[in-house]
Amino acid sequence: MNTYAYLLLRLAVGVSMFGHGLVRLPKLDAFSGWMVDSFKNSLLPQALVLAFSYLLPVAEFSIGLMLLLGLFAKQAAFAGGIVMVLLIFGSCLTENWDFLPSQLLHIIVFVVLLQFSGNSYAIDNLFKK
Repeated sequence: MNTYAYLLLRLAVGVSMFGHGLVRLPKLDAFSGWMVDSFKNSLLPQALVLAFSYLLPVAEFSIGLMLLLGLFAKQAAFAGGIVMVLLIFGSCLTENWDFLPSQLLHIIVFVVLLQFSGNSYAIDNLFKK
């Protein structure tokens, strides 16, 4: 994959993840309350949803930051894919089909980042010989 194409894709999904986490962290309790309320009629135990609702913004922020910096980019892309799988599962359990297109698009981008290389503009390169 072209180095610039890879960079733009990495930066785009990095900004998306970073932005999701950034706006949710200052209002973590409100976000958590919304998520717990969204899952009140699902099969998942409330304690699990509560824990996930506090971890999700931190994961989004961290994954996004690592992708923006190009730091552990492959691991961050894999982690982002796992987060998306969990979110897709949650969307299905709550029958919130409106969230699925965005989540599926994100996971496709993570898969492309994992499949191809071209991470020339990244902090990861400082660790290479």
